[in-house]
Amino acid sequence: MISGKTTLIAHLGYPTESFKAPMIYNPYFDAAGIDAVVVPMGVKPEGYPAFLPLLFRLTNIRGALVTMPHKVTTVSLLDEVTTTVKVAGSCNAILRRPDGSLLGDMFDGAGFTRGVERNGRPIAGTRALVVGSGGVGCAIAASLAAAGLAGIGVYDAHPAAAEALGARLRQHYPRLEVTTGSNDPAGYDIVVNATPLGMKDGDPLPVDVDRIDPATFVGEVVMKQEFTPFLRAAQAKGCQTQVGTDMLFEQIPAYLEFFGFPTTTPDHLRAVAKLDY
Repeated sequence: MISGKTTLIAHLGYPTESFKAPMIYNPYFDAAGIDAVVVPMGVKPEGYPAFLPLLFRLTNIRGALVTMPHKVTTVSLLDEVTTTVKVAGSCNAILRRPDGSLLGDMFDGAGFTRGVERNGRPIAGTRALVVGSGGVGCAIAASLAAAGLAGIGVYDAHPAAAEALGARLRQHYPRLEVTTGSNDPAGYDIVVNATPLGMKDGDPLPVDVDRIDPATFVGEVVMKQEFTPFLRAAQAKGCQTQVGTDMLFEQIPAYLEFFGFPTTTPDHLRAVAKLDY
């Protein structure tokens, strides 16, 4: 039940139809007796910079989850951001502090890497390919690098985006072998689709799956369906895979701590979630 005492967490993005977070957070809040609610709010890119400061004039809002297409734009709209945000160049969490200032953090990459390791695949010393250099791709690349990769390839349909990410990775991880400009998955231990490909029927696959080794770990960020065509093709090759919602479940405990709520485990969140596809 939402009342006048309920704490609001906005879920900002566009379009909202594929949002999964409310179906995880809100059942958890109910089960834990926490008087808070996550509310999807569809905001088009052209209206977002003006809308965000107005949103945080609400007296009963604590923070926001930020998703496509606003993760990069958000960085310049806040009072302070964490180092992770600076490396990733994007932000997916906003906290309004007691003085009214806005702090931004980024949990996409941590959610993805924690999921990989929970699935039993070590990251240190391996090579990873991240296809997509938008907000989520940059965050995943940053967290994979922090976890001790030996080498990383980053690719984007817009080469300048991949080059910019590559430059930031080289700056912050000078020992990391960084390559850009190719989405060939051959020779990589981890391959990640960090693009929107798979959101729409008929989308092309992000890489040539025939070039993926069966021993490769393949991860996805698209959450519109549990097993995207890309994951199904990778499974047919014998690859171990990670669905898009795994990243979400893994990062939510960190989000809860960031917002000052009691935290929990990914397994408990899965048990109470009311997801559909």
